[in-house]
Amino acid sequence: MLDLGSIRIEWGTMIWQIVLFIILVAAVSKFAYKPAMGILTKRQEHIENQIAAAERANAESNAVLEEQRAELKKVREDAASILDRAKKQADIEATEIKKQSQEAAQRMIEDAKLEINREKEKALSSVRDQVAGLSVLLASKIIEKEMTEAEQQQTIEQFMRQVGEQA
Repeated sequence: MLDLGSIRIEWGTMIWQIVLFIILVAAVSKFAYKPAMGILTKRQEHIENQIAAAERANAESNAVLEEQRAELKKVREDAASILDRAKKQADIEATEIKKQSQEAAQRMIEDAKLEINREKEKALSSVRDQVAGLSVLLASKIIEKEMTEAEQQQTIEQFMRQVGEQA
């Protein structure tokens, strides 16, 4: 025994306490610490797996989001392209319709001019026929009568008045 004043140490008790402490540490280590560490290790692995799965899901969702953005951009570009083509086609058709209407108007003008010329030629032909007939009639009257120049002039004026009245 060791006496340090108020503290007394007994070597036998101390050895037993050390042995019991070592046994207790070994028992706790075997029956509590290792299972607790196993549970904690499993829990840590589970959490790490969940974090990895969340990161994979996040990466996949980001990839899907990028795909959808790219697809949306492509759809918008396609829509813009379709609108551009439609505008161009509408412009082409408008130009074609305008050209066709101008051509039709030009044809109508040309047809009207041709019709006017035909009617004019008809009228001139009719006037020529009448003048020829009247000329023959006048010549026959002049031939029937041997007239003086004054009589011929009077006959022509009378004839012109008759033609004016007939017209």
